[in-house]
Amino acid sequence: MRSARAAVAAIVLCLGIAAAGPEARAQAPVRPAVEAAPQAVPGFWDPRRRPERPDLSRITVIRFLTETDYPPFNFTGPDGNPAGFNVDLARAICDEIKVTCTVQMRRFETLLDALSSNRGDAIIASMAVTPQMRARLDFSDPYYRAPARFVSRRDAVMTEIRPEFLEGKKIGAVAGTAHEAYLKAMFTDAEIKAYPNDDALRQALRRAEVDLIFGDGISLAFWVNGTDSADCCAFSGGPFVESRYFGEGVGIGVRKGNDLLRQALNWALFRVWEKGRYTDLWLRYFSISPF
Repeated sequence: MRSARAAVAAIVLCLGIAAAGPEARAQAPVRPAVEAAPQAVPGFWDPRRRPERPDLSRITVIRFLTETDYPPFNFTGPDGNPAGFNVDLARAICDEIKVTCTVQMRRFETLLDALSSNRGDAIIASMAVTPQMRARLDFSDPYYRAPARFVSRRDAVMTEIRPEFLEGKKIGAVAGTAHEAYLKAMFTDAEIKAYPNDDALRQALRRAEVDLIFGDGISLAFWVNGTDSADCCAFSGGPFVESRYFGEGVGIGVRKGNDLLRQALNWALFRVWEKGRYTDLWLRYFSISPF
């Protein structure tokens, strides 16, 4: 997961192949085409299926574990305290449950051991829900997904993408990723070109070596909207979320059998979404939607 990190961890653990994580965000001038569309906020909760409120009196504190450096999801703020989308969501959850909430930042590879040794109660670190991880943890309902997206140069944006529309086109992807595997399986009449990493892939698009690139929507959203892209490119088509390739989503991990906490998290997540706080957080951290 993090480089195996999880916006793309949903991909990495689903197929057991490597992918690269998102980059830091930066502002870019507003342009026509993609940015003109309304911001899309993902929703994973059905208002007709309200979770039952568990006995919250049995929960007195939630010790969240998160990663040290995965902006904008988790990072150290200017005051030295944990910050980011995951951190703010954890605090919103604790507000709903009305319990004390602590957030401890650790290296991603130490999170599972910290949870199993009771140094924390829940992992909120963009951890993918996969069969491999379900064998080790129980998870809350998903609170976001890492969709796959196509990006093209701004003078060649496509509103819709289907395999037949890309016949003969050159499409780039990072070698060995679920994105490359998906292209090879579904876009059989396109010319698939593999690159060693995200930087090489994106440079290929800027230099017009390929017509489109295909990769993790979250990291691509930051690149498209950041200074490194030099305002060259934009999303084409919509998101791809097939779980066989791109995972079931990202959830909050708890120790196996901790049903009370898992149910409390599900109840609180629904409440945070229902009150509009989830939307507020999403729009604060994602200036251009990956969806």
